[in-house]
Amino acid sequence: MTGMHLLLSGIVGSVAYGLAGPGSDVDRIGVFAASTVAFHGLHPPRESVVTTDPDETLHECGKYARLALSGNPTATELMWLPEECYETRTEFGERLIGIRAAFLSAPRVRDAYLGYASQQFRKLTSRDSSVGGRRRSAKHARHLARLLHQGRVLYATGVLEIRLADPEWFRAFGERVAGGALAEAEALVAAAERDFARIRTPLPERPDEETVERWLLDVRAAHLPR
Repeated sequence: MTGMHLLLSGIVGSVAYGLAGPGSDVDRIGVFAASTVAFHGLHPPRESVVTTDPDETLHECGKYARLALSGNPTATELMWLPEECYETRTEFGERLIGIRAAFLSAPRVRDAYLGYASQQFRKLTSRDSSVGGRRRSAKHARHLARLLHQGRVLYATGVLEIRLADPEWFRAFGERVAGGALAEAEALVAAAERDFARIRTPLPERPDEETVERWLLDVRAAHLPR
């Protein structure tokens, strides 16, 4: 994409979580800056660029900041990846990692992780019996369990755990749910809701938007014509 300056990118998804199998896709996400003056023209830059070969999602830095401030799990995890999962790290990318805590707030973390996990549960309850249905169900169940686990750890500690300590548990859980143990998934969601209600979180009530905006304005200033 012409005029796109990649600031930070890396491998996310099952590879980053430690859940990848032989047939797993490699998913990538990144943040880019567009030319600042282009936002004032007739055709503003695209906010997101999505490709499927390879599987990659790139967000313009303004949109990325808004997604991460909302608690979006996929956007947030880019700032917390294991070192080996990063593929592009510029000065502004390093600064973004350095202010990752500024994006966090207790209500948005709770609502985002519970909300995305609930989406996975709804997919489980509406699954069809077509070829590959069980495989998809196992995947939805793994994602449900992973989101609830990561959300609770983030809510309790202020740290997002990307690489799962016990990936086999999540794989086994997915197979059990896909095999018919839907009640186990429902119980996991209910337990997470209780945990979020009782945990004393170190996260603030609101994110530090001033710090995030300072980073974003510095990016904009750096991408003005010289």
